[in-house]
Amino acid sequence: MAQLWGGRFTKATDQLVYDFNASIGFDQRFFAEDIAGSKAHVKMLAKQGILTEKERDDILAGLEGIQRDVEEGTLEITKEYEDIHSFVEANLIDRIGDAGKKLHTGRSRNDQVALDMRLYTRSQVQHTQKLLHHLLETILHIMEENTTTIMPGFTHLQKAQPITLAHHMGAYFEMFRRDEQRLGDIYKRMNYCPLGSGALAGTTYPLDREYTAELLDFFGPTQNSMDGVSDRDYLIEYLSALSTIMMHLSRFSEEVIIWNSNEYQFIEIDDAYSTGSSIMPQKKNPDIAELVRGKTGRVYGALMSLLTTMKGIPLAYNKDMQEDKELSFDAMDTANGCIQLFDGMLETMSFNKDRMEASAKHGFTNATDAADYLVNHGVPFRDAHGIIGRVVLYCIEKNIAIDDMSLEELKQMSPVFEEDIYDAISMDTCVNKRLTIGAPGKEAMEKVIESYKEYVQNCQNVF
Repeated sequence: MAQLWGGRFTKATDQLVYDFNASIGFDQRFFAEDIAGSKAHVKMLAKQGILTEKERDDILAGLEGIQRDVEEGTLEITKEYEDIHSFVEANLIDRIGDAGKKLHTGRSRNDQVALDMRLYTRSQVQHTQKLLHHLLETILHIMEENTTTIMPGFTHLQKAQPITLAHHMGAYFEMFRRDEQRLGDIYKRMNYCPLGSGALAGTTYPLDREYTAELLDFFGPTQNSMDGVSDRDYLIEYLSALSTIMMHLSRFSEEVIIWNSNEYQFIEIDDAYSTGSSIMPQKKNPDIAELVRGKTGRVYGALMSLLTTMKGIPLAYNKDMQEDKELSFDAMDTANGCIQLFDGMLETMSFNKDRMEASAKHGFTNATDAADYLVNHGVPFRDAHGIIGRVVLYCIEKNIAIDDMSLEELKQMSPVFEEDIYDAISMDTCVNKRLTIGAPGKEAMEKVIESYKEYVQNCQNVF
């Protein structure tokens, strides 16, 4: 058992205790971050005269050799080491001798693991942003191609008013744009370096924390050493952002599932993103959308787990905080994988445009416009509402759309109706006369799409 702290102890750790306490099984994930942090720390120590230039060079060469061997597969990270920090330091000492024992000068595992987790989370935040940005590009492309693709808009899963596919997709563009911007906010708050905080009270060595932060691309050092080693707010914020992203993906997935059903047939999911049934040969299932919807709870669970872990921890570092890793890693993998898969499914999906428009037409989505027609011809709104209600009831009984009624039938409902009613309640009119920004009218949508294109082109990196 390779440990860094045995001097004060007179007997070996019980194996069960060692296994329970060890983190090498999961913290090896940020091996590269641990090496990067150690390199920066050593360079700073030499700059401050705490290490000689030769010691610096020997340690750096040793660290680079360890990293190369692990990446090439000639050195294995095994469970004989308590954690990734022990693995790196023990192998360094084996390779370069006593100089390796100076690596940890002015540093604690507390600020070391705080740095590693922050570096790893920062890279994951950047990765999520890139995936989201590509998803936004996919959504924008669908919008550009479908400003005249009419479909029903829904409330309560009831057909409500006609909109366009571009308008519907624009709602998700807004959601995922907020998600992307939220990641930028998290990055700006988290990008400060905890290394140099020591165990909790800093160190007596003359460290240059600003230099270390600069080497690791941080904005600067953290300003309180106790908070530096015990802060996981940035991780909670990131898990919260991932949970919100998953919620948006889950809502979108639910619609994909509904649209894919035999009753709707709005979309055709590409074969590469579908599965079949082992017994029913006609089936083509929306498994990706269903799994994204299902995995949302998994990401929520990681957030709630970390919030619950952190709620009772006094300052500064406590071993409870080791529980910040496994579920967080799983949530990061899950959310990023779901974004990528959903993006691929959406990018290859085809839309049954005629079916969408027919659904809007036969769902009485132009009923509000028919009522507005009466109001514009002097009928009080409440009376107009009642007249159109009777029109809809009549159409349901006849199994026809409002557009299919003859002028004579309409006049039986109200003498106000004239030939121009048909133009007033056509799907194109119902959609395109809505010209306020944010509405589905083609002119309004084209203005919004231009602003989205500018956003996508200018915000490749929100950091």
